[in-house]
Amino acid sequence: MVGIGVPICVECGTRSNPCRCKVVGPTLGFVAFAAAAVVEWPVGALVYCFRHSKGRKIMGHPASVIYPSVTNAIPI
Repeated sequence: MVGIGVPICVECGTRSNPCRCKVVGPTLGFVAFAAAAVVEWPVGALVYCFRHSKGRKIMGHPASVIYPSVTNAIPI
């Protein structure tokens, strides 16, 4: 029987907490990234057909804004 696993992201070497490893922040950041990408990438592809630079900004938004802001908001 095959199950669907939950992605767990680990970021070690940070100085934001005493143990210097983050698990919760990067994992929730990935989930938020995936949720935003499901909506923003098709919209960005449609906009790209008419305005290339604006479409690229929309498609890059989950990676450049959503993931870092969620990851940095949670220190553990």
